[in-house]
Amino acid sequence: MAYNDTERPSLRILAEVSGTQPGVIENMSAAYAFLADRSARFGLSTRRLDAVRDLFAVERPHGDFGLWCSLVFRAGHAPEFKVYLNPQIAGPDRAPDLVGEALHRLGLGASYRAMLAHAVRPGEFGRADRLAFFALDLHDGPKARVKLYLSHYDAEAADVARAAGVVAGIDPAEIVQFCTSTGGPGPFDARPLVGSYTLTENADRPVGYSVYVPIRSYVANDQEARDLVAAALSRHGFDPALLDRAIAAVATRPLADGVGLIAHASLRLGPPRPGVTVYLSAEAYEVSPPARHRQPRLDPLRRPAA
Repeated sequence: MAYNDTERPSLRILAEVSGTQPGVIENMSAAYAFLADRSARFGLSTRRLDAVRDLFAVERPHGDFGLWCSLVFRAGHAPEFKVYLNPQIAGPDRAPDLVGEALHRLGLGASYRAMLAHAVRPGEFGRADRLAFFALDLHDGPKARVKLYLSHYDAEAADVARAAGVVAGIDPAEIVQFCTSTGGPGPFDARPLVGSYTLTENADRPVGYSVYVPIRSYVANDQEARDLVAAALSRHGFDPALLDRAIAAVATRPLADGVGLIAHASLRLGPPRPGVTVYLSAEAYEVSPPARHRQPRLDPLRRPAA
């Protein structure tokens, strides 16, 4: 659920299209067929996807996925489509060059170089700082974006605050506050912090930034995660009531009985829609038990009760 500063909240659904015999190549083929089937109905533009598609077509793909599809539902608008490609599909070592060539074809090479100069810790590109997702909006409107995601392993909040500095107008303290209040003091040595950069045409550097905190890895259970996320929403001027309605719609258990239903919390800064996003898992296959070794904690920025 994406809470937006300038419009009503929107709903996003992320899924992988499954092939008849599921596998990375089979699922990618099924996903392309899914998009082709819906292009005419929803007026999708695959122009930019077509320009880079061959770079992500390999005989022996690395990783667990090749192509994910995302649908965005916004009040008063037709559904919007987005795709996520795996930058490491040809191998982790080839990811920087693969992404560089893709962005060169799309006229975004300067933004990519500026991002790398600020976002990557010295000597850590491909090691602790890894390209995670390459995302494209499937329309040609003025707000069409390419988004590049960078995972920061064993990072501190200050590392992602520095990495965001390539985007004009970003307040590093706001990023540190969000990471600390939802994920803890760090270091983030379980699931990594992730930063994403919004790239648009006619700009020589990224124009937007988001940080994603994998809250499920830093809380004891989902009740704790809910309380921390609700506090973060309130702090940014959003009503947590919608969060509780969404949790009630998908949860099949008491929140304290597991961890991972609330997977990530994200702070979005810069255009086109700043705000906060909360990611819920369907828990379709299993429920992860509570992390007994973690002590529940309070939002460090919440005032104690009188």
